[in-house]
Amino acid sequence: MHAEQDKLACAEVHIGVSAHYARLWRYCTALAGQRDWADDLVQAACLRAMEKCAQFRIGTHVDRWLFTIARTTWLNELRSRKVRQGGGLVPVEDTDLPSPAPGTEVNILAREVLSQVTKLPEAQRLTVFLVYVEGYSYAEAAGHLDIPVGTVMSRLATARRTLNAKLEGKGP
Repeated sequence: MHAEQDKLACAEVHIGVSAHYARLWRYCTALAGQRDWADDLVQAACLRAMEKCAQFRIGTHVDRWLFTIARTTWLNELRSRKVRQGGGLVPVEDTDLPSPAPGTEVNILAREVLSQVTKLPEAQRLTVFLVYVEGYSYAEAAGHLDIPVGTVMSRLATARRTLNAKLEGKGP
């Protein structure tokens, strides 16, 4: 019975990795802020998910599980590289945004917005990404980040104020 459950869990993970690969890549790009690091991170997260597929609980969300693996992997990488002490992100202009055929203007606007978002502190950047890009509810984002819902709301409000100030030319 247990072996059969492991098989089903692994099958669900394999299907989920394929189905959510683009979203996982975007999330890894938001985490890492640099395309080559994101490529490595998404590869490491997929590999880890395949290796640990028997630990996946059938009936839960594969995408959330993958995002958690990617975030944990990234935090471990940050600790080992000590990236938090500076220089961890590159300008979004140097990052290609994979997109299913939007027009040039959409890509330019997306790059401008992403450029401003990537300048936010990591906590705000991840919260903005989960809620506004991936469409998670405040409660879901709070669960993913292991923080209270009020903190999610506060981070989003602060991020909106910062972005509005920059767009109006009042910010740094």
